Amino acid sequence: MKINSLLPAVILLFISCDNTTPVYENLGQLMIIGGGDRTAEIMETTVEIAGGAESRFVIIPQASSEPLETALYQQADFLKYGAGEVSFLMLDSANVDSSAHIESIQNATAIFFSGGDQIRLTRLLLGTQLLKEIKELYRRGGLISGTSAGAAIQSELMITGEEHLNKDEDRPYNTIAPNNIEVVQGFGFLTEAVIDQHHIKRRRNNRLISVVLEHPQLLGVAIDESTAILVNPDRTFTVLGDATIIIYDARHARNIRLDKFNNFAVDDMRVHLLMNGDQFSLITGKRLP
Repeated sequence: MKINSLLPAVILLFISCDNTTPVYENLGQLMIIGGGDRTAEIMETTVEIAGGAESRFVIIPQASSEPLETALYQQADFLKYGAGEVSFLMLDSANVDSSAHIESIQNATAIFFSGGDQIRLTRLLLGTQLLKEIKELYRRGGLISGTSAGAAIQSELMITGEEHLNKDEDRPYNTIAPNNIEVVQGFGFLTEAVIDQHHIKRRRNNRLISVVLEHPQLLGVAIDESTAILVNPDRTFTVLGDATIIIYDARHARNIRLDKFNNFAVDDMRVHLLMNGDQFSLITGKRLP
């Protein structure tokens, strides 16, 4: 059975001079947080990477159903941990590309996407000049950070949380099967993997495994609550926080197939369980020594 991707082929954020060794652009870093409480380690590291007392954060809270309340809370949190300047944008479809908002991004050292519903973010920002400026900030070495929905949007292929086939609200993600988990275009800061969040706490392994087996060229990176990965320009990352990261790797798996009940099966899919301080390469699929 051939599993077709729902998106065009992934374009990695590097160029290759000899077709073997990646040469990376001057990218910044990604702080991808799995939701829940943000630990002191995660917050301190985020502020430090953004420039410490010289940092200039811009919060984008539109994933939240209460964006102003969310932005004010997160603004106070970043200031508590020593951030220099922390502002937030009250965006809507009419003002998203205003000159004032564009200027805010151009002057920032870091962006923080709040939690909530990631579809609110993609509907508002995909195709806008504002998102282009955020990507340019990343390309010039800035930090892109986000939690929960703000984590999900960072991959090129984004899980929405919706299911096509299973309609049992009391038993979400109750199967490992194709054509069930809805995925759409994300913001594409991470092209080698698809991100899932709140993973262990909310028992979301079925949904991410389903997506990985439908898109085996991508790693599945499952981030639990109060946990984060800090992704470097060379596509290695470090685990921070209190819980764990699960990596699902079907890139070299064999015999992805379906049974007569439409359940997935696979041979030799690799799984990694990573803890605080572990480092991992998204390119090689291996934990670093």
